[in-house]
Amino acid sequence: MFCVNFIDSFYFCRYIHFVFLQFFSTERFKKKDNCFMEREKALDLLQKHVKNEKMIAHCLASEAVLRALAGRLGEDSEKWGLAGLLHDVDIEITNADPRTHALEGARMLEEAGVDADVVEAVRLHNEEADHGGVRHKPLHHALAAGETITGLITATALVYPDRKVASVKPKSITKRMKEKAFAASVNRDTIRECEKLGLSLQEFVEISLGAMKQVGPRIGL
Repeated sequence: MFCVNFIDSFYFCRYIHFVFLQFFSTERFKKKDNCFMEREKALDLLQKHVKNEKMIAHCLASEAVLRALAGRLGEDSEKWGLAGLLHDVDIEITNADPRTHALEGARMLEEAGVDADVVEAVRLHNEEADHGGVRHKPLHHALAAGETITGLITATALVYPDRKVASVKPKSITKRMKEKAFAASVNRDTIRECEKLGLSLQEFVEISLGAMKQVGPRIGL
């Protein structure tokens, strides 16, 4: 009798284990599909409100950088990528007015049901807006520094003969960081917020440049 009960229990446990794996495997794939669809909807939202190709390229570059940073720091690459992609969704609606840019974008994203962490990061990435907040989370600093360094990398690539990001070396970016007259609108202090992520400027440059090289053809570089 003991042997029969033992065998029955063994196969019952095997069955429960199988059902458990099937259930969580299915949920995992559903989650991936949802994340993918969310990104596609985000891109549609961006392209609906932003028509300037250079701005779209900037947003795609920012997305790539934020995803790479998330990978390096063990964060959610879907969430961070979404923040990079959508951070300037209101740029044409607000006409880049520093007093309202990002505030309107955050409102739009909140209405669209975007993750609250993404909405907050987008709101805080423009420090000139009257949002009454300060950047205090890793995503906040990553978005501010990440989207800003794309401007410096792009400007550096455009002075190369082939105008391609693939030709740019990390040392060229760190050198340009010291030249305040070069790409003067790029805020070097904001880029240095990478240090609040526990990253040296050198590593941050390498991660960001590598990410932009991956999407170079898609962003015209």
